Amino acid sequence: MSRLPISKRVFPSSSSSENGHDVGPAQKRIRKDPETVRPQAAATIIGGRRAPVAATRAPISRPVRTAGAATVAVAPSRGVLKQSVASTAAKGVNVRPTVAPPGTKAGVGGVIKRNKWDLKAKVSDMEDKLRNYQTKVKSANQENEVLKGTMVQSQSKVVEMERELLKQRKQISEYEEKLQALSGVQAELEQVCSDKGTLEKELSNLEAKYKVMETLRDSQETELQTLKMKLSVQESTLTRVQTTLKNTEEEVCSLKETVAEQKDELHAGEMERRRLHNTIQELKGNIRVFCRVRPLVEGGISKHIQLPASDDKTITLAKTEESHTGKTADTQKNYNFSFDRVFGPQASQQEVFEEISLLVQSALDGYNVCCFAYGQTGSGKTYTMEGDEFDATRGVIPRAVQQIFKAAEKLGSQGWEFSFTASFVEIYNETLRDLLYTGKANKRPEHEVRKLTNNDVTISNLTYEKVSNEDQVLGLIALANQNRSTAQTAQNDRSSRSHSVFQLDIEGVNAGRDIKCKSTLCLVDLAGSERMLKSQSQGERFKEMTAINGSLSNLGIVITALANKESYIPYRNSKLTYLLQGCLGGNSKTLMFVNIAPEQDSFGETLNSLRFASKVNDCVIGTASANRK
Repeated sequence: MSRLPISKRVFPSSSSSENGHDVGPAQKRIRKDPETVRPQAAATIIGGRRAPVAATRAPISRPVRTAGAATVAVAPSRGVLKQSVASTAAKGVNVRPTVAPPGTKAGVGGVIKRNKWDLKAKVSDMEDKLRNYQTKVKSANQENEVLKGTMVQSQSKVVEMERELLKQRKQISEYEEKLQALSGVQAELEQVCSDKGTLEKELSNLEAKYKVMETLRDSQETELQTLKMKLSVQESTLTRVQTTLKNTEEEVCSLKETVAEQKDELHAGEMERRRLHNTIQELKGNIRVFCRVRPLVEGGISKHIQLPASDDKTITLAKTEESHTGKTADTQKNYNFSFDRVFGPQASQQEVFEEISLLVQSALDGYNVCCFAYGQTGSGKTYTMEGDEFDATRGVIPRAVQQIFKAAEKLGSQGWEFSFTASFVEIYNETLRDLLYTGKANKRPEHEVRKLTNNDVTISNLTYEKVSNEDQVLGLIALANQNRSTAQTAQNDRSSRSHSVFQLDIEGVNAGRDIKCKSTLCLVDLAGSERMLKSQSQGERFKEMTAINGSLSNLGIVITALANKESYIPYRNSKLTYLLQGCLGGNSKTLMFVNIAPEQDSFGETLNSLRFASKVNDCVIGTASANRK
């Protein structure tokens, strides 16, 4: 029997099944040790020859155990091939076939069958098996002992490694604690360094401040010495001032008496100014007429209107008439008119208002003042009375309101206090409409002109707004313009279809002088007169034109009656004349603007307007008196 090289052995599945009681413990020990690698399979020698070694599994990266015991198999002279050899051959190992001895038969699967009568051979085979099994048991026991030793060594190593691991963990925890402590110390060190830099900067700043304070202290000490010297001088001066103060107080008392006397003189002067102002207005006439010519759309003025450069009170209309016989040349007929002032196309809004500003001042003096614009449609009446929103083009109404409030503010220093009440009404188709009404249209109240016992004229159910400044009045004017009736005609894109009347009631009180005054500033924008052929009015526009022309005709009748000094004046013929009764023939100062259009085709309307204005200019009414108590 020959021996094989020592190597770890892995038994085939057939051998393991046959000898499970021998191999089982070794396999259990191998499972308990996860770090070991299975040993290589042992080679079996059959027939005195070494069989090729079977392929083994690839080694795993684990610690390799020491070599175990080897198993030596003896090839029997006679017998059956082992199943392990067959399994080895099945795995691809080259095994030489065994030749059956004489007197035997080849069995199924290569197993040699003995003849029943060959007991000796059978006994020999059994002995070979027994020896083979004994050898396997011996080698398994040896391998078991080796594995036990290896396991004890591995367990001791594991214990040592666990101890080393605990030691390393303790060291790591100590190092972490030290690291944390060092990080805290580093943060503190950085904070200390930062604080150190800050303190050094503060120290340098304090040193600089200290130097400045030392310099300031020195200067203040010097100044203190100077102030002490000045104080001594001031004390001596104070005594002189106290003496002077007594003298000054005596002078103040005398000056107060002088101021009181001057206030009396100032009041007397104001009253004299009002009297002289009123005298001047009376000399100019209680009814004054101004004429204003609108410029052409393209600028300039028509040839049929002549304005003398040296005379601002006359205007001439020139008309060329053709010869009826044709034998003579065309003739030119001139119509000359004279008014209190004539404004050409180049006249500005400011220039126009300056002429009537003294008349507006009379309203604060207690006189009723009325100003109205008359003329054909599109002649510039609304522009003259209201103007545009820009300061340079503002009309008579906003400028008069501005002057009233400025003058009232100045008179406040003389002890006057004024209150103002505004109203705005229009006469549309001989019907009164409140332009300051803000309620529902279907609930609009009816209005009637009524005459009070003191001959003042008022309107029922009309909105009267208390105002205290210019902006409030301008807001009411804007509201009235939105509510006013306008329409487009052939002569004007936005023609006023009604007469608008703005009234500002003024009440003044001078408590120190026990004087009261009351007056009304009435500013009227009349609707334009028009001819049906030129305006081409139809339907509702024709009805409006008829009402406008009728009220203007009644106004002309009233003016004619006043000019002729008739005993009966037909004021009640229209709502317009009835409302303006106090302005036309009562206690009022009246100004009329006659606006004319410069176009050649408006010659007839221009001539009629100037003739009507001449009648008004020739009208003489009673002298107005102040409403003063």
